[in-house]
Amino acid sequence: MAAEDMLTTLIVDDEPLAIERLQLLCAAEKSLSLVGTASDGAAALRLAAALKPDLILLDIAMPEVDGITVARRVGEAALSAGAPAPAIIFVTAFDGFAVEAFDLAAVDYLLKPVAPDRLSRAVARVTERRTNGIAEAQRPVTPLRPAELSDYAQEFWVPHRSELVRIAATDIQRIDAERDYMRLSLGDRSFLLHQTITALEARLDPAMFVRLHRSTIVRRNRIQRLRHDGLGVWYAVLVDGEEVRIGRTYLANAKKIAGR
Repeated sequence: MAAEDMLTTLIVDDEPLAIERLQLLCAAEKSLSLVGTASDGAAALRLAAALKPDLILLDIAMPEVDGITVARRVGEAALSAGAPAPAIIFVTAFDGFAVEAFDLAAVDYLLKPVAPDRLSRAVARVTERRTNGIAEAQRPVTPLRPAELSDYAQEFWVPHRSELVRIAATDIQRIDAERDYMRLSLGDRSFLLHQTITALEARLDPAMFVRLHRSTIVRRNRIQRLRHDGLGVWYAVLVDGEEVRIGRTYLANAKKIAGR
């Protein structure tokens, strides 16, 4: 691969062994050119400004200046300079920062210890975005229509084994609370997301989802009919025949689906 086509890469981690492991993994990636390492957030900001890397492999839990702050400041600096921001791949031992990470448009979020194939897939995403970005920059810009703009989440990233999985909001059929987690059901698969049901409901488009119970949210087009048992208890009958009891607090929302 030509040198100009390689991704110049900066590694940031406060653990020397973690840096060493990432260096070895990067050496096996033919598309990466390692240009530096930093052991804290302040050093990362200085090196990012001086080296202008294409990619930063960034730890999150670091003293004083953490990885989230580094990513935010690097992005702001690039925006102010009118330059492209480096791609960010977070590399961390903790899965609790995923929402913040992807709010910063991170390309990927890898959990330690990083498997070589996971890094390869993440790097491939960076390369794809870079290629598409060059192509898009050569096209005339078409403003988004108001209908295409949304304040609601279009996708969710959830931890699964040693990686994070992207789930489109349109693929979610049902959400059930399980203590401190939400189970996102996609039909034949389900994933657990660490978030309260109230916080999750606020991120969902009410035109697409409706809360039926204090512990259940259902995609609206999954509801086939509403029925009551004659004693004042209502149920939503789903397209697969399953019934969900409707809590009294949420009955009005459910009846709005039927125009009542």
